[in-house]
Amino acid sequence: MSDRLPRRLVQLYLGLTLYGVSMALQLRATLGLDPWDVFHQGISERTPLSFGTVTMIVGAAVLLLWIPLRQRPGLGTVSNVMVIGPVVDATLWLVPAPGALAVRIPLLAFSIVLCGAATGLYISARFGPGPRDGLMTGLHRRTGRSIRLVRTGIEVAVLATGLVLGGSAGVGTVLYALTIGPLSQFFLRLFAIPAPAGEGSGVVVRGGTEGRIKDLI
Repeated sequence: MSDRLPRRLVQLYLGLTLYGVSMALQLRATLGLDPWDVFHQGISERTPLSFGTVTMIVGAAVLLLWIPLRQRPGLGTVSNVMVIGPVVDATLWLVPAPGALAVRIPLLAFSIVLCGAATGLYISARFGPGPRDGLMTGLHRRTGRSIRLVRTGIEVAVLATGLVLGGSAGVGTVLYALTIGPLSQFFLRLFAIPAPAGEGSGVVVRGGTEGRIKDLI
């Protein structure tokens, strides 16, 4: 397995970096965000904190909720908290906000596809789920409720809270929810790294994906 470690590390950090870029580009499109990012944006609008900083703080706070759920973080979990936020802020600083709808629509589509590719890269690296995914799987295990029900409950809660705080939802929110699952599954298969015999577990991908994606890590 050690001969695959360099590739796994590259996939992990490339995936997390591209994930942060995709979040920033969807923000720049201003056509609606995924539920967690509506929540992040709402907090950012109400505080002097940048979007990326809020993403890090929320990720760390969610990670604390793993303790009573007896979830164990991995390298990918901690890296998710530390890498994505700064990348979002750097991308927002580098990429100006487009004004024309003819630019914003393709930018939205590109950001969602990029998010799917980034998800495939970092999840296939098999270094552990992100904080929000671990919360979902932890609640699933402790409550016995289905992944789909737990995920829906969490995302409805964060979306509603984000909207109250001033976050923006729209056509991008719907498009993300409809497409990120199939996109993530496609890229998970594309970037899959074979696991040693006997190693196999379910994976849950961040955002509006199709719940549990089996036999990929």
